[in-house]
Amino acid sequence: MKKLFAMFVVAGMVAFVACGPSAEEKAEKARQDSIAQADSLANVAAEQTRLADSTAQAAVVADSLAKADSIAKGLIKVKK
Repeated sequence: MKKLFAMFVVAGMVAFVACGPSAEEKAEKARQDSIAQADSLANVAAEQTRLADSTAQAAVVADSLAKADSIAKGLIKVKK
């Protein structure tokens, strides 16, 4: 009985190990993970570029408003 039980345990261990992913599956998983990481990095870079452009545009608008304000103040002083 002990020998039969030991054989079942060994057979179960062999079956458990055999059910794992193959080398091809592991390589494909690594490739997919790499692609996903590259896509994430590209999305982050695109977002950083968009934020930089938005910040630059806001600076231009702020500069335009400052110039308009200074012109308006100058016109008010001239009229007095």
